[in-house]
Amino acid sequence: MFTSTEAAMDLRVAAYAVITDDQGRMLLPHWNEGTRSGWTMPGGGIDPGEHPAAAAVREVLEETGYHAELDGLLGVDSSVIPGPDRVFPSDRPVHALRIVYRAHVTGGELRVEADGSTDGVAWHTPQEVDALDRVPLVDLSRRWAGLIG
Repeated sequence: MFTSTEAAMDLRVAAYAVITDDQGRMLLPHWNEGTRSGWTMPGGGIDPGEHPAAAAVREVLEETGYHAELDGLLGVDSSVIPGPDRVFPSDRPVHALRIVYRAHVTGGELRVEADGSTDGVAWHTPQEVDALDRVPLVDLSRRWAGLIG
């Protein structure tokens, strides 16, 4: 049963991938949407009817130019973002479900997404990631993948 508060909440389900290379670098796109920006995990919203695993693979390709294969589920994050704090502020909060997988590159070529929510992509050493202006999902994903304590 929904209360009036629950019914007034949007839902966004998204899938992401933690990808590292044989040098220990992490693949991160630079997110730039609305008035906010920062380095983030490759991934994004799931299309209606799309399986989260398929969404993660699709989003990696769109944002990075790489074909990826998933190696397993790392975790699911659930958070509620108040309406005023959303990327595009609203009078409604959003319940964000973020599904994070471990993945590896199987082909393709590094490239920046055209006409999307990201405007850059690069491989970063752990020390470089620590110094980046990044969204909290990056560190959560790094912890789940055992990349940081």
